[in-house]
Amino acid sequence: MSPEPKHDAYAVWKLPGFRWFILGRFFLTLAIQMQSVIIGWQVYELTHDAFSLGLIGLAEAIPFLSMALFAGHLADRRNRRKIFLTAASVYLLCAFILLLISFQHSGDTQSKVLILYLVIGITGFSRAFFYPAQSAYMAQIVPRELYQNSSTWNSTVWHIAAVTGPAMGGLVYGFVGIHAAYGLVVALAAIALLFFVRTIPAPVPTERNNEKIVQSLMQGIRFVFSKQVLLGAMALDMFGVLFGGAVALLPVFAAEVLHTGPQGLGVLRAAPAFGAVLMSMLLAYYPPVKRTGIKLFAGVSGFGLCIIFFAISGNFWLSLFLLFMSGMFDNISVVIRGTIIQLYTPDSMRGRVASVNSIFIGSSNELGSFESGLAARILGLIPSVIFGGIMTLLVVGVTAKTAPELRNMELRKLK
Repeated sequence: MSPEPKHDAYAVWKLPGFRWFILGRFFLTLAIQMQSVIIGWQVYELTHDAFSLGLIGLAEAIPFLSMALFAGHLADRRNRRKIFLTAASVYLLCAFILLLISFQHSGDTQSKVLILYLVIGITGFSRAFFYPAQSAYMAQIVPRELYQNSSTWNSTVWHIAAVTGPAMGGLVYGFVGIHAAYGLVVALAAIALLFFVRTIPAPVPTERNNEKIVQSLMQGIRFVFSKQVLLGAMALDMFGVLFGGAVALLPVFAAEVLHTGPQGLGVLRAAPAFGAVLMSMLLAYYPPVKRTGIKLFAGVSGFGLCIIFFAISGNFWLSLFLLFMSGMFDNISVVIRGTIIQLYTPDSMRGRVASVNSIFIGSSNELGSFESGLAARILGLIPSVIFGGIMTLLVVGVTAKTAPELRNMELRKLK
């Protein structure tokens, strides 16, 4: 018997098309993560209200959800590269508008906050189109045998940006000011667009039929709901993020519990992503191809426990460590889910399946922010986060019982 070929942890980086694409995504994520910290602190300084922070997520989630399915349909019918280039351009424009708004000192507080929500809403529209197009595009430029490798590195690069972005946002805001912080966001978004322009063309999906838009959208939804592994993985992550959205309340924890400023907020925001980077590197060398389903459930359970202990910690360093660990556990499910979606989805449906996934996962970040803000107003800050962690653990238990195919799944059998 011939020996099993040696695993190459860096195989996907040998593809030039992947390198240009992933670098563009890195700089765009860096800009988005910086902007998230900046606008969160800006809104909290204006309102001193945790619920207002939750409304930031809702302002992005509503337009995102309203366009997500149509965006997936479009990604399966049009040039995916052109779609994410256009979406990235719109985001750059929004970042520039936020920079201009930061120079406006006149007007009442409510009007300023409403304008900020409006611009965030426009970024929600752009993200709705960006996500399914870029997700489907990446599957086109990477060979099937490298899907797990590309998913791991895609997550790694995203989380490196998610580590650096919040820290940069908090530090620049705290030491230099809001104008410099937003200016850097604009510069990073422009660099991202330049890298995206260098990406290689990919063919438009060849499968054509005369079905109407509604039929096309329903086909994508039916496909996901017909696959227990896909549906279970998406639902597990969605409810985990929805109820474990403590990150949205970090400005309040930083100011009122841990007693730190925007600099400390940036470090706290970066901690989960730093943990995710470390986990991504481990998974690149030791991919979760055996007992994959068990590892998925263990990862989400660990995430929920970290959120509960974070809520009751009043110590900055312990809270930082718990956020770091939450990122490590969370990234297990990110890598596994990304690989499952690529392996289970035919090319002609990648856009629609990605859009359904974005509704399950992407919007849950924003809706989780809203849920956290609302729960904090009703239950109080710390009880609301404990409640979210407990709900995450309950979701793990229910999903493990109702999705045995996911629980028993092994990625090595899907190659």
